[in-house]
Amino acid sequence: MGQQTRSGTAMALASMLLVQLGLAASVGLLDRLGPEGTAWLRLAWAGVILLVLVRPRPGSFGRPALLASVALGVVTAGVTILFMAAVSRLPLGTASALEFLGPLGVAVVRGRRGTKLWPALAAVGVVLLTEPWHGGTDLFGVGFALAAAVCWAAYILLTQRVGDGVSGFQGLAVSMPVAALVATLVAGPSVFAVLTWQLLLIGLALAVLLPVVPFALEFLALRRLTTAAFGTLMSLEPAFALLIGLLVLGQRPGWAAVAGIAFVVTAGIGAERTGARPTPAEGVDAGPTPAEGVGARPTPAEGVDAGPTPAEGVGARPTPAEGVDAGPTPAEGVGAGLDAVAARRASSAPAPGPGRGPARPIPAAPGGEPATGM
Repeated sequence: MGQQTRSGTAMALASMLLVQLGLAASVGLLDRLGPEGTAWLRLAWAGVILLVLVRPRPGSFGRPALLASVALGVVTAGVTILFMAAVSRLPLGTASALEFLGPLGVAVVRGRRGTKLWPALAAVGVVLLTEPWHGGTDLFGVGFALAAAVCWAAYILLTQRVGDGVSGFQGLAVSMPVAALVATLVAGPSVFAVLTWQLLLIGLALAVLLPVVPFALEFLALRRLTTAAFGTLMSLEPAFALLIGLLVLGQRPGWAAVAGIAFVVTAGIGAERTGARPTPAEGVDAGPTPAEGVGARPTPAEGVDAGPTPAEGVGARPTPAEGVDAGPTPAEGVGAGLDAVAARRASSAPAPGPGRGPARPIPAAPGGEPATGM
């Protein structure tokens, strides 16, 4: 394992740990601000921090990138508010595992083989997590978690699009203030009356813990890891949630919940490992290389006459042996020089670089896009 891989892995693991710690710390505000108010306080501070530090220039964005950044802000607000509503009704590990079905779905849809097994494992995990045979599961909490999963899937896809069109943290610095505005419309009026300076300072600390630092770590990790490797690591997030819920919140899961989380984690790892985008090495034609040229003609080996080569000459004279004189051979004259020039150009032409992958998994979706629960 190289230095880049080790540092990327450490950043991804640190991001997951901070996300779950931030969620656990946010639980303490639920009684005072409610799930919507708690989510709004974090998003509002995160938007301010990124505006001050990054100072984005939306005018430099292309129209598609700007629209994608705005849409990313909307789904960021959705996943944050909905997940906090789920955590207020369900154990942290259960809510995180249900939310992880979003990136798992993205990975399954993008998968190329073995895609029937992973949804089946995930379905078993959901049944074990919700324990419908007991009848005591909070269905509203499950619904909030599944709605957050849908938003997380959209988050992964939009993060990839924003990452392809915007450099650095510019896209994040636009999407996060948008998320703060959406959260203000949803929860702001009900929270303003109960805000105190103490709550504002707590909200600032929570915003640094989640989402500012984890998002930055994920961004840096994706520069060092492949999308498949990052998505596989993100598949461990429900296990992190189970551990933090036990150690920080004192939530002791039953055997069914532990088994359900194990099924979901296994499904996520399997889907990410089999859902990577194909590369030219896997038999996918990447198109002509710069050395080949976009308009290259078929070669005689393909059954098509490529026409006279520089060595053959266009106006060749007849030779005594064949009745046609082909002119000087490559070793004898001008054709050799032309072939040498062509060979040098081909050898010095840059090879095509791989296509750029997404900004989050995910989990990828988990494909890429990590994706992190809010």
